[in-house]
Amino acid sequence: MKIAIAAVMISVSSLAAGAVQAADQSTLTRAQVIAEMHEAKSMGLISHGEQAYPPAVVTESVKSRDQVLAELAAAREAGQISAGAVGYPHVAQSESNLTRAQVRAELFDYLAAGNHTPAGA
Repeated sequence: MKIAIAAVMISVSSLAAGAVQAADQSTLTRAQVIAEMHEAKSMGLISHGEQAYPPAVVTESVKSRDQVLAELAAAREAGQISAGAVGYPHVAQSESNLTRAQVRAELFDYLAAGNHTPAGA
């Protein structure tokens, strides 16, 4: 009985594997695949060697060079750009004049009032 069940299982799995293989076969000819490969190479979608990995995506910018430079200058003036490892990651400066003790006292009062989540959350 076990042999009969095993034989049926093997024949069913062989038929299923054949059906999957038939479904995976492409309808493209070798010449069509080669033509598609050459087209992809000419469009820059296929890289060669380690230097070109991953292929660079070329996009068109909607901003002019002058607009980008103006944005850069404004970001530098506002202190939004850090240079080197010292300023990384950039932390926004707060405009508070409170001391650490005053901030802690405010937090204590806030929590004592029954607020269990940080303000602004």
